[in-house]
Amino acid sequence: MEDIDKEKSQKNQNKDSPTGDFEELVGIMKRLRSKESGCPWDLEQTPETLAHHLLEEAYETVDSINRKDWGHLKEELGDLLLQIVFQAAIAEERNLFDIRDVIRMISEKLIRRHPHIFGDEKAETAEEVAVKWDRIKREEKAEESMVRMPGGIPALLAAIRIQGQAASAGFDWEDIGGVFGKVNEELEELKCALQGSEGSIEDEVGDLFFAVVNAARHLGIDPEISLMRTCREFVERWEEMESLVRKAGLDICSLTIEEKEEMWQTVKRKRDRGDDCHV
Repeated sequence: MEDIDKEKSQKNQNKDSPTGDFEELVGIMKRLRSKESGCPWDLEQTPETLAHHLLEEAYETVDSINRKDWGHLKEELGDLLLQIVFQAAIAEERNLFDIRDVIRMISEKLIRRHPHIFGDEKAETAEEVAVKWDRIKREEKAEESMVRMPGGIPALLAAIRIQGQAASAGFDWEDIGGVFGKVNEELEELKCALQGSEGSIEDEVGDLFFAVVNAARHLGIDPEISLMRTCREFVERWEEMESLVRKAGLDICSLTIEEKEEMWQTVKRKRDRGDDCHV
């Protein structure tokens, strides 16, 4: 009898515990959006108000991957999935589509764009797959141009996407030497623009960025990830430099640029040796 009561008690405690089923998540979202008993904040949301949350969650997910923080990645993937379910729930309320339509559409697209898996075509390398994917995508959208301006994505990602499209059409440097030459050329043109001799400074800065992204692509480096890592490294060094300055009883804003540079190099040397700059 005691065991039966204990089992009932455990069931009562766990009846509201998530099971991890996808349908359960969809049900939770419907309850949050319920006009009778839903959450006031969730009820106020629209696709437009949620758009920036979708971007934030995507970037936070990428950041977890870059930091190899797998425990945090699990949480961020959940937050990202929530945004997709949220958008689909609102669309369903407006009789536009539902989450099953979303899943069905991506499933159909995956099958359609992998004829080497689900059809009779052959593709032995990742490069061959990418070419087939791009060809099928153009055929689906009846696009004549192989190079298209992608919308709604960061400029660095747009640049590498455009360059990849041009490369698939055979418009690309044969080796990294040509790319470096282009980077140097764009740098010189920027210097000329700064001297007022020719060109727009803003245009030349854009051309230089584009050339550097091209170099990253040829080296197999994601420029967005690379730049984010550099930003993170800069912030960490700055925080360590501030810590050293405070320990010396100084105000970092009162230091000369030469003193700041000396402190910066001190931090850099300690980090290169693996020392703890905060100690």
